[in-house]
Amino acid sequence: MISMYTKQEIILKSHREGKSKREISRELGISRNTVTKYIKEFESRLSQSASPEATVGEQLSTAPKYDTSNRSKRKLTSEVVKIIDDLLEENEKKRQRGLRKQLLKNNDIHEHLKNHGFDIGYTTVCTYISLQKGKTRTPEAYIRQQYEPGAVCEFDWGEIRLEIDGKPGRYYLAVFTSAYSNYRFARVFSRQDTLAFLEAHTAFFAHTHVVFGQMVYE
Repeated sequence: MISMYTKQEIILKSHREGKSKREISRELGISRNTVTKYIKEFESRLSQSASPEATVGEQLSTAPKYDTSNRSKRKLTSEVVKIIDDLLEENEKKRQRGLRKQLLKNNDIHEHLKNHGFDIGYTTVCTYISLQKGKTRTPEAYIRQQYEPGAVCEFDWGEIRLEIDGKPGRYYLAVFTSAYSNYRFARVFSRQDTLAFLEAHTAFFAHTHVVFGQMVYE
């Protein structure tokens, strides 16, 4: 099971850096079968798309999907604990590499478990993570909001670190999120300026063919 950010790394290393499946498998520490699966999925979408750049953005912003229809529901079992521990370990590795923008939050980990068919409460996940980190946390409160289709779209910049041609660098991810459907679109830039801002918006509107009633900027 891989996270959305690992999927992004697979696509970028293959599409942008031209690395082989063997190299990607070794660098990311995941099986070559998994690497092959996501590269094939990406290449298939790319060959059928009239807009290669839109396809790249879609693949980078779409989380991996898993078939959970035949999975039974579980609580905080040893299997769930192992998954959480693995995700926390992955977070720590990213933190050491300076990839703080890519760290999974508690709600990301909870959503990851739900997507894999585990029936477990958010509070239970937070409590376990707090115990693992050796500290208590104040419970987080959320206010559920409802949106009409096409009413609101949120935009924000994210920061990622990539190694291109053997040189590590800092890059910027322009991310659009539809408040109603949670559909996401993203483009990667080497800069975070007005030109990149306008280019990202042009690509997004051309991709969606939608004019949102309101754009929200962080």
